[in-house]
Amino acid sequence: MYIILAWRNIWRNPRRTIVILLAVIIGVWSMIFLGALMRGMETQMVKNSISTLTGSIQIHHKDYRNDPVVENSMNDIDKLDKALSTILDPGTHWAKRVRVNAIASNARHAGGVTLVGIEPEKEAKISFIGKAMISGRFLLAEDKNKIIVGKAFLKKFNTKIGNKLILMSQDTQKEIASKAFRIIGIFSAESEAVEKQIVFVPISQAANMLKMGESISEISIMLPRLDITGRNETRAAEKLIAAINDDTFVIETWHQLLPMMKAYLKMSGFFLYIWYFVVFIAMGFGIVNTTLMAIFERMREFGLMKALGMRPFQIIKGVVTETFFLLVLGILTGNILGFLSVFAIAINGIDLSALAAGVQMWGIPRILYPEIWAQDVVVAGLVVLLLGILVSLYPAFKAARVTPAQAMTKN
Repeated sequence: MYIILAWRNIWRNPRRTIVILLAVIIGVWSMIFLGALMRGMETQMVKNSISTLTGSIQIHHKDYRNDPVVENSMNDIDKLDKALSTILDPGTHWAKRVRVNAIASNARHAGGVTLVGIEPEKEAKISFIGKAMISGRFLLAEDKNKIIVGKAFLKKFNTKIGNKLILMSQDTQKEIASKAFRIIGIFSAESEAVEKQIVFVPISQAANMLKMGESISEISIMLPRLDITGRNETRAAEKLIAAINDDTFVIETWHQLLPMMKAYLKMSGFFLYIWYFVVFIAMGFGIVNTTLMAIFERMREFGLMKALGMRPFQIIKGVVTETFFLLVLGILTGNILGFLSVFAIAINGIDLSALAAGVQMWGIPRILYPEIWAQDVVVAGLVVLLLGILVSLYPAFKAARVTPAQAMTKN
């Protein structure tokens, strides 16, 4: 009976019902839409960060990150290869690298760079460089004295494909090693700083130049599925640590390698829930005010119901049931509109190229694709439903406290 009466009561004044519904719909829609934008930005920022040579997990010599020199390289590579082949899940890719600071120079310019020796075929599967070539060609494992550089590097050094570049760094014997490389390709990256800083050569050429033999600087691992929470990466890292069981190696996830990104994700989630709270405050005032108006208009009705023997609890139950129907209708409609808005934008994304300098500074992608997380939809719905029912208790108690005598005196 309460359900039927509540449903009829909310449509006795369609205009007021529509006002409350609009408040709930707009609030839920804004929660879903803004949440999708923020989650999409988070996911793309993490993807860009880990594809820029970080990976899901990295393995280094225990002293390498504090002092990234060739002396702090890894030697027992067979042991690592065996562990990686047996422990990691199917679909996981990894690649070895030689990575040192170096000085690049030509006839016009000289400057610091990060020299990265890569296994071209494997590296293309785990980092941005596999899809980043815009001119020339990518490296081959058998290439000798060949190098690829970034688009911004080309402008900085005033050079072009086919020209030579001299690289200098300290080798394992603590002597200055230098070698001439010919530019064969140009790559583009999300960040101009990456284009200026990083240069790629085959790993054999880097090891030969630095007299490293079979030693390497790092192994980068890319898991088949990104987990923003880092749980998958942590589990995989723990398995590797147990399998390798060697204190000379340090195995770290991207959460440990990118502490600033981890902090941003926490801050972003906190901001999203603050937004939920702000939206609900605005929505809550609308619900309370509109419900109070309905209560005052129906005072005679409530007085008559009490005179006929209805208990205060039953009146409260009726008012809360009406609010529940309004909230559920608003939440469902808001979710549908939110999903449609997100899916419409997700086809082509939001182009932020006009803000190129700003988005590069913060690592934000140039094309933003919104992404809906199930937990955000559930949280938004529960916040609106539970708190909406909570604020409706005030007008409900107001209605329950009226006496038949008071109700008869109301105009």
